[in-house]
Amino acid sequence: MTTSKFYYLFFALFFSVCISTFAQDNSTENIVEEEDPTKKQKSVKKGIVQGTVRDKDTQEPLIGVSVIVLGSDPIIGVVTDLEGNYKLEIPVGSYNLEASYVGFASLKKFNIVVSTGNANNVNFELSESASNLEGVEIVARKATSASPTTVESPLSTQRLTTEEIKSNPGGNFDISRVVQALPGVGSTSGSVGGFRNDIIIRGGAPNENIYYLDGIEIPVINHFATQGSAGGPTGILNVSFIEDVTLSSSAFEARYDNALASVFTFKQKEGNSERLQGNIRLSGTELATTFEAPLGKKTTMLLSARRSYLQFLFEIIDLPIRPNYWDFQYKVTHKFNEKTTLTAIGVGAIDEFTFEEPRESTPENEYVLRSNPSINQWNYTTGFALKRLVKDGYVNVALSRNMFDNRLDQFEDRQETEEFRTLLLESQEIENKLRIDVNKSKNGWKYAYGLVGQYVKFNNNIFSRVRKELRDSTGTIIQPQVLLNYNSAIDFFRYGAFGQVSKTVLNNKLGLSFGVRTDMNTFTKTGNNPLETLSPRFSASYYLNDEWSINGSVGRYFKLPIYTVLGFQNENGDFVNKSNKYISSTHYVLGTEFLPRASTRFTVEGFYKNYANYPVSVRDGISLANQGGNFGAIGNEEVASIGEGRAYGVEFLFQQKLISKIFAVFSYTFVRSEFSGTDGQLISSAWDNGHLISAILGRKFGRGWEMGLKYRFAAGAPYTPFDLLASQRNYLTTGNGVLDNSRLNSDRLGNFSQFDFRLDKKINFKRLTLDLYIDIQNAFVQASPAFPRYTFARTDDNSGFQTTDGQPIKNDGSNAIPTILENSDPSVLPTIGFILEF
Repeated sequence: MTTSKFYYLFFALFFSVCISTFAQDNSTENIVEEEDPTKKQKSVKKGIVQGTVRDKDTQEPLIGVSVIVLGSDPIIGVVTDLEGNYKLEIPVGSYNLEASYVGFASLKKFNIVVSTGNANNVNFELSESASNLEGVEIVARKATSASPTTVESPLSTQRLTTEEIKSNPGGNFDISRVVQALPGVGSTSGSVGGFRNDIIIRGGAPNENIYYLDGIEIPVINHFATQGSAGGPTGILNVSFIEDVTLSSSAFEARYDNALASVFTFKQKEGNSERLQGNIRLSGTELATTFEAPLGKKTTMLLSARRSYLQFLFEIIDLPIRPNYWDFQYKVTHKFNEKTTLTAIGVGAIDEFTFEEPRESTPENEYVLRSNPSINQWNYTTGFALKRLVKDGYVNVALSRNMFDNRLDQFEDRQETEEFRTLLLESQEIENKLRIDVNKSKNGWKYAYGLVGQYVKFNNNIFSRVRKELRDSTGTIIQPQVLLNYNSAIDFFRYGAFGQVSKTVLNNKLGLSFGVRTDMNTFTKTGNNPLETLSPRFSASYYLNDEWSINGSVGRYFKLPIYTVLGFQNENGDFVNKSNKYISSTHYVLGTEFLPRASTRFTVEGFYKNYANYPVSVRDGISLANQGGNFGAIGNEEVASIGEGRAYGVEFLFQQKLISKIFAVFSYTFVRSEFSGTDGQLISSAWDNGHLISAILGRKFGRGWEMGLKYRFAAGAPYTPFDLLASQRNYLTTGNGVLDNSRLNSDRLGNFSQFDFRLDKKINFKRLTLDLYIDIQNAFVQASPAFPRYTFARTDDNSGFQTTDGQPIKNDGSNAIPTILENSDPSVLPTIGFILEF
């Protein structure tokens, strides 16, 4: 069967399954069991689901809440105790649960996997119902649905559960990769061959997103991160810690600072309070372990470590790269009393990216050896979060510290002596943060306010030979040297404040929310002016009935220029970028949401984003919005806050939670992204893919079998062709071609298209569960379009460069034979592994 015929078959199957599932009666929202628990009772294996039910607005535990297994006959259920806790012991399998309580909207959780190995921790947060009957119906329908929206963020919001992350085909337990299946989310897959995890939200750059873990900001979520950006080839966070992930791609609350494109909030579960449990995961690329246990009557812990052995795999298959990484994560929760909880969290990683001569030298391998720097990085985020319940609400206090240490080394022609050095970067970013927010709910009003303060240190020692001085035969300079060589250290304070208020009116049919914040700093020239970053935002949601709503938002958001920009010094030692302004982005979003039943969600949204004060390179005249999709660092240069930009488009989402053993997601996004440089002309940015499509189909079979299929498509990404003369002159020094910025993003790569497949088999023993799986990324071996590579033709034995005159190659490359290597070879990653739960 040809690939094109398969896609027609896949999409026909996808939509037929979705339509047939959608057409079924709500009574099919039932138990998905491995075997009939009424038969062979002695052989039925059971597992545990446990958790806590709280009031969403006040975080108070709710006593006497009914938690039942949907579709069970007779009904299987329990009620919560005096601390709001519940515990269910039920046969292994996949279930949908519902929590209901008088005066509150009931809430359903889907695809809850029960096994003998680990107790599954599933928490509920219930919203109080209104007194008006019509309002109750609408609010309750919203609360029990697959919709993750709130009054504050009524649109542009998606949520993934831990099971959706674990079972995602091609995801390889990597949260950064899994979220690329959501609407409006692109990546650099369409430009670097699917190798990196750069997250592109609605046409914005990777560094426009921020990430919060249990209320503490984590700047680095990927290994081998690009400094000044956020992407890398693989994620750091352990999915075994995660309860759910929420993405807000607009209309995010005022409590979040420094976000231009999106906010990711990762909610971690608490450790098992009754016994030691955990898992060991072994795959073709890594070994990971996770442990959780009680440390006392009031204290629990989660602890994990992961080790990659990609370097050994790549040595076996004779690739020149040797990536090597570790990561660690912990969470300790202590409950002083029923009102006060203290949480300590930590995330860290150690990364080393080196190169070795392959046994068989090829032009492609030689290019890799010459063009990339070696990387040595480590980073960590650690902090404490205190939650105190107060009258009508709660108070959060978070104190944290994060550090990112980055070293890059590169040498001309791999001759590792200082004489041939082309790049040395030694940099540290250090942030110490204090966040306080108060959250209250009273008489139908919800309001929050808070403060944030940070002490920042940034050290940067850089030597970079961007261009080498070249002279002709008469000694005349034909290319002046461009050299960065400085050692800078800056420290300053960042601080801000926010407030937000929300209420539903018109018999709870109309939800309104207004927020405002301002952010300041002591480093930039106008940084202490609160009016410069005054950022109001407003959202509204009108419920036409219990299924349809119309939602809209408008908001202005600000981001401080990246530290590599702020810390840049010119040849006179001046911090020439102190006059840079906060980057601003104004969002306009309008959409509708259709919830035909609690497990099914349709959304359509249109968005327009307008950018101002974007940094533009003084040297090259292009916007930094086009950078950040490669390894290394960006921003170490003089820039001016003169860039403008816009991104606009439309999104469609269909989501079906687990019903009748089937779950599915389909999303389509049309997006345009354009930014200007010194000439003021808006042109396509590096993230201007145009069309994005993603589809996921999952099927649970009996006896522990589960299959997942995923398809992703991205229209061809823009790229800049080479300046052939400059490339020929500089290749020997830099190992890369020089881009012709006068033709910035004027060409496009081929379309990116990838099909992923995953198959799981769970085997439950008395106290153990073994999950055997196979996961294949790009199962149909499709081309992975990536940027072309500039190099010089090599001799037949690949021992050196060919020349036009048969003489040794000249320093300016004038007698070399330029060659452009196409870079679209398929990238296939099959993984076979197992997870042992105990």
